[in-house]
Amino acid sequence: MAQTGLSASRRFLRGRIRTGIVRSRNSLVPAIQMTVCAVGAYAFAEYVLGHSGPLFAATSSLIALGFSRDPRLRRVIEVGLGCTIGIAVGDLLLHWLGAGIWQAAVVLLFSILLARFLDSGTIFTTQLGLQSLLVVLLPAPPGGPFTRSIDAVVGGIFALLVTILMPKDPRREPRKDVRKLLHELAEVLRECASALVESDSTQAWHALVRGRNCQPLVDAMRQSLRASGEVATLAPAYRRHRDELDRLEQSLDFIDLALRNSRVFARRLTSAINHAALSDEAIDNIAEVLQETAAAIDELSLGLAEVHDGVRRTHLRTARADLSVIAARLHPRLLKVERLEGETVVMLFRPLMVDLLEATGIDSREARDILPPL
Repeated sequence: MAQTGLSASRRFLRGRIRTGIVRSRNSLVPAIQMTVCAVGAYAFAEYVLGHSGPLFAATSSLIALGFSRDPRLRRVIEVGLGCTIGIAVGDLLLHWLGAGIWQAAVVLLFSILLARFLDSGTIFTTQLGLQSLLVVLLPAPPGGPFTRSIDAVVGGIFALLVTILMPKDPRREPRKDVRKLLHELAEVLRECASALVESDSTQAWHALVRGRNCQPLVDAMRQSLRASGEVATLAPAYRRHRDELDRLEQSLDFIDLALRNSRVFARRLTSAINHAALSDEAIDNIAEVLQETAAAIDELSLGLAEVHDGVRRTHLRTARADLSVIAARLHPRLLKVERLEGETVVMLFRPLMVDLLEATGIDSREARDILPPL
């Protein structure tokens, strides 16, 4: 028993070490950027502006760059405004209330509530509360309390300069996200197909749960696209990629709809399996449609995540053709579905197919026309 526990601990440690090494390797370039930016901002504020110990120049640049998916311009604005307003609030309340522990508590509470009133940003709230607290608890630096605000602005400007002069490819994160998202959608459909063949409603329910768990992936990709769009706008080297990012964003809207429809489909499939609403022939036909759709989604994933334009277009054409062939079969009669509950399963899959076709670049009217008339 002890040997088994020791072996499991070793496997866990090896896994964590491998994960940490991969994460550190992937973070090497951003870490170098953050180091150069923080040290540069500190040196500029100290040697050029003459500020003594301008820690906020370094910290604000680190916050503005960071590893967050949030757009950097927003983070820079949050740091600069939060710092400035926090100092003003702290200085004003210090003049009225005086210095002390209970005054610091009042100032911090008021500052946090004021920050939440003004904006929902976490960084903005943190900076406003921190600066107002420092004004009350610590003596003002040489040059007055607002030198910290100037330092924060310097750090933010350096972060924007690094973003412009040393940008990463803004398409990298959205491509990675769309691959992950479409893989999950394909797996949802494969689980549904397996549930049909094995007449296992529990497995269909698991597919539904898997589809529900995809929503954080959608939200993460939307954040990636916002940040990437900002980089493509600020960095001249990547402005030519804004159209591709716009197309990815449009595709994401349709993929999101397809995921939502897959959850509706999986829920109805669970009921159809429980009520034995499908004949053996219908089960085989629908399972085949689901497997073929999952394969077409894999092809769509290759297309949307591809770097080279020509290869991307080829994958998208293949995915479009495969999905069109599948869509042309989506009629209860063609799939040998007879009972009403079984027909509902087919009917619920049709909107999902339209969403996928639109994700390949077809307009909604053309996608609906591919479906056989009812």
